[in-house]
Amino acid sequence: MNKQVAVGPEFVVVQGIRLEVREWAGQGTPILMLHEGLGSVAMWRDFPSRLAAATGRHVIAWSRRGYGHSERLPASRDPDYMHREADTVPALMDALGLDQAVLFGHSDGASIALIAAARYPERVAALILEAPHVYVEQLTVDSIAQAKTTYRTTDLGRRLGRYHADADHAFWGWNDIWLDPRFRDWNIEELLPAIGAPALLIQGLDDEYGTLDQLDRIEAVLPRTRRLALTACAHSPHRDQPQAVLQASASFLDDL
Repeated sequence: MNKQVAVGPEFVVVQGIRLEVREWAGQGTPILMLHEGLGSVAMWRDFPSRLAAATGRHVIAWSRRGYGHSERLPASRDPDYMHREADTVPALMDALGLDQAVLFGHSDGASIALIAAARYPERVAALILEAPHVYVEQLTVDSIAQAKTTYRTTDLGRRLGRYHADADHAFWGWNDIWLDPRFRDWNIEELLPAIGAPALLIQGLDDEYGTLDQLDRIEAVLPRTRRLALTACAHSPHRDQPQAVLQASASFLDDL
């Protein structure tokens, strides 16, 4: 494969907010990537370039507000924060001159992609979703509580500092809302019937943050889905099983 070289811009102003963006050149409907709850442009590492090479498509990764080198959040999150972040997706697309995109979301980013696809169906050509959440599982809460302990007792904050301008801000913004009792009733299943885009659903069978029930609930409603369940794979399939994710994504998009 030819090495894909990232091109600018490095930042885009969307709804008055400065967001970190990186792009890899390609053809056809672009792929817009939405990272996990502790992710950023840098946290994807080399996966966007590999995705661009595997699919031949233009790939765009961005750090949501509060992550990477994007602007900080002004206050703590509310339980509907992913609904509000979904509204950033078409605004970012407008700023980048995109009519439509394939949304590639991971964890929180996959949930945001689902919300955006329900609210703005004309802007979403397809969905590739790794470890999506449509409701709050006890397993998820338990693992996020463990992450809180790990952050306080290990060098996790220092390691996250490689990917975020302010690792404390990124971590606590995510951890606090997911452990907030108000968030236990969060559920986006009522939005799923509004989604018409085809979807590739990817889940690691060793995922410590979610189970296949999340995929079952999506697949029961969305009209066109494919499923990829991966062994020897935890919460980040693109890191644990990158070649399988790349092959499935390329095949899925070729068949659209």
